[in-house]
This record gives sequence, C-alpha cells and structure tokens, in this order.
Amino acid sequence: MMEDQAVGPADHGEEAQGPLKSPQRPLSIGEWVGFIAMVFGIFMAILDIQIVASSLEQIQAGLSATQDEITWVQTAYLIAEVVIIPLSGWLSRALSTRVLFAISCAGFTLMSLLCALAWDLNSMIIFRGLQGLFGGAMIPTVFAVIYTLFPPKLQPTMVIVVGLVVTVAPTAGPVLGGYLTNAVSWKALFLVNLLPGFFATLLTWLFVRVDEPDWGLLKKIDYPGIFFIVVFLGCMQFVLEEGVRMEWFDSPKIVFFTAIAIASGIAMLYRELSIAYPMVDLRAFRDFNFAVGCGFSFVLGIGLYTIMYLMPVYLAAVKGLNSLQIGQYIMVVGVFQFVSAFVAGPLAKVMDSRLMLASGLMLYGMGCWWNGNLTHESGYWEFFWPQALRGFALMFCFLPINSLALGTLPPEEVKNASGLYNLMRNLGGAIGLAVANTLMIQWNKEHYGKLREAVTMAALKQLHGLVMREAEVMTINSLFHVLGLVFFIALLFMPLVKKVATESGEAGGH
Repeated sequence: MMEDQAVGPADHGEEAQGPLKSPQRPLSIGEWVGFIAMVFGIFMAILDIQIVASSLEQIQAGLSATQDEITWVQTAYLIAEVVIIPLSGWLSRALSTRVLFAISCAGFTLMSLLCALAWDLNSMIIFRGLQGLFGGAMIPTVFAVIYTLFPPKLQPTMVIVVGLVVTVAPTAGPVLGGYLTNAVSWKALFLVNLLPGFFATLLTWLFVRVDEPDWGLLKKIDYPGIFFIVVFLGCMQFVLEEGVRMEWFDSPKIVFFTAIAIASGIAMLYRELSIAYPMVDLRAFRDFNFAVGCGFSFVLGIGLYTIMYLMPVYLAAVKGLNSLQIGQYIMVVGVFQFVSAFVAGPLAKVMDSRLMLASGLMLYGMGCWWNGNLTHESGYWEFFWPQALRGFALMFCFLPINSLALGTLPPEEVKNASGLYNLMRNLGGAIGLAVANTLMIQWNKEHYGKLREAVTMAALKQLHGLVMREAEVMTINSLFHVLGLVFFIALLFMPLVKKVATESGEAGGH
C-alpha cells in the first residue's frame, strides 16, 4: 500500500525524517517553494538539451568551427547527461537531495555562464559537457521527491506538473533558442539561465528538507562500477549520436567504440549485480511493475524525441520555414498537453491506470500515423490536428507510466529507481533518433530512385529539386507511420501490466 510506503525515511530506512512522518499533513509554504524551485531547475536542464539545436550555425560561426565539429556542442551535453542520470540515485542518498540538487543547479548555472564566455570550440565542448553533467543529476531527483515529500493524493498532480516540464521543455527549446539568437545573439542561449539558476539554487538550499545525507556511503564508493558505467553509457551514446554521420560500421571509430561499449556493459552488469553496495542497483528491475514501466518509458522516449527531430526537419526542408515559424507549428503539442493535464489528473484518481495507459498509447500512435499522410502542400491545419491528438495523449501516457514505475516502490528504493527510469526514456530517444536518421538516409535514396524512374534524364536535371523534395516527404511520412506502429505494438504488452490501484482505493498497492 502506498500510504504505508510513503511514510518514513528515504535513505535505507535508517534515518527518521521529521517532515515525512505524516504524509497526510499539508505541506508548508517553504516545502512548496523548494519543490517549485527544483521544477524550475529541471526545466532549465531539459530545455538546454535542445535550446542550441536551432542556433548551431550561429554558434559555429562565432567559434570558427566546421559543420562536423560543431555537432559536439550537442553531443557533449547528451553524453554527459546520460552518464550521470543513473548515478544520481547513489549521489542523492550519499549527499541528500538538498545538497545534490543545490550543487548541481549551481554548477549548471556556472557552466551556462562559461559557455557564453567560451573562447573556442574546445572550451565550449568542455563547458557544455560539464553543463550536461550537472543538469542530468537534477532530473531524476525531482521524480524521487514526488514520492517522498507528497502524500499519495497529491502525487498524481505533481507527476503531471513534472511531466509537463519534461515533455514541453524540449519542444520549447529550439523555439526559444531561435528567438534569442535572432533577437540578441547565441550567447543569450546560455545567459538566460543565470537568474533562474541562481534563485533555484538558493531556494532549494533554504527550503528542501526531504532526507538526510548518508555520509557512510562515501566510504563505500565503487570506483570500478563508476568506471564501467561511465565508459558503457558514454561510448553507447557516442555511437548513437555519431553513427549516422560516420556511416555506422563502415567507420573503424564506430566499430571500436561499439566494442568498448559491449565489453564495459558486460563488466558493469557483472560488477553491479555481484557487490553489496552497487553504484546503480540493477536489482530494481526485479520489481515487475518497475521493469514494465521502464519499458514503456523507453517507448515514450522514442516517440517524444524522434518526432521532436522529424517535425522541424520537415518544416524547414520541405516547407522552408524559419525557427520562429516552426515554433508556431510545434507549439500545438505543448498547448494540448497542458489542456490534457486537467483531464488526465482527475481521471488518474478513478480510472484503472492500465486503461489510461492503453488509451494514451493508442491516441499517440494514431497521431503519429495521421501525421504520415502529408504532402508538400500540407498547411498549418494538416499539422495541427495530429499534433493536437499527440499532445493530448501525452499525459495519458506519462502519468500512468510514471505511477507504474515509481509509485509502488518503497521510499528507500525510489532514488535509485528514478535514475534508471529516466535513463530509459533518454536511451529510447537516443536509439529512436539514430534509427530515424539511418532510415531517413536510406529511404530518401530509395524514394528518389523510384521517382527518378518515372521521369526522363533531361527532365530530371530540371526537376531534381522537386524530386528530392517529394522523396523527403515520402520518407518522413514513412517514419511517422513506423512511429505509430511502435506505439500500437506497445499495446500488445498491456496484458503483462499489473494493476496499480488508484488513490481513491488502495493507493499504490501492487
């Protein structure tokens, strides 16, 4: 029962935590302020994953970098973020939520300043990587706080709040980035973090009191485990990010890093499953609901991050829109996601979470499939309704998945599990993007070849641009259909999901 689990300490059950003894009591103003500050912190961290996406050309010019080199401004952030996320649970237990989040937020803010002051590409890559490291440590911490600070009746609402941040921030990133770059300069992409970062750090330090540090863990640091985790996740993310550009296994570098990732991954599994105090407790996957929830989080990551990539590519390449115009198109998802929060929230208290999740997966899949019927003449409204459907579906996916994965765990396991849960969503996004990029290159060639057969060679020279455009339309339509199929296939796994009771009944029980 969640009411029983939510009471008590969040660190191994060893330290009694005053604020958590009675989860039914109303939260103090200070606790609300601290939590809101943490939400602002992760909004910055997630926003900065994509905020430079629409401004890489300007950053490239400012740093005198080549087109291949400048991609590392994005890659460095993503690699560092993926590496730190699974370690955040151990760090939070050792340092406490308050100390870890405050240090991470302060470090993120400082690195934002240094990114704006970067004097060349190498310094930018270093500062950007450190920014991702600090930012990644914040994200899982907030999910864990939901299940240790709030009583069961407020947890679905708080999940919705954080869910809006997690899914709206990446969408807003390229739009805000394009606006700031056009209005000020690319340096504003980083300077905009300074003021909110300062206040988020200060308020977290002053008001967040959900647990106490377990300094004894610092004497049990598993250095080999850290090494294997960092090498495995770092190499894997590098392969996924750079594989398409380097033509995958035609590149000796990709082959090398793939081999290192496999070897270190096997070593990590053996190490973390065989020692008493692992850095990342993979045994959390023995909890069936958590394992299934992570699987659905992986699928949601594929949908979120792949579509976030495909939409701007299509609108820029086929429609010829600039970043601000693209923002007007893709903001529809965020608007309808916000609207759905007011429907999904109350329903979560009375509706079987399995039915809610199935509904969300079905609606999101339908939105993807619907989006795969575009032509080069498709206008705003042809994009509007599929996006509206996907945006409305997001809360129906995110809320039950989050509850399924984390809502039934005892408090002492939530921190570690939250890192793994968030890692699965990020890995889903990374793998989805890698596959989408690979298929896009391959299918563009195939569609171009088929269209070329329909015209004469003389006409082809004149119509080359039109043929390429139509090939790209066909390719992206196919990718939207594939994404729809991914969500429809995910529905087949619904019979495996164990019921998670609503708050109005036996809240949170298995």
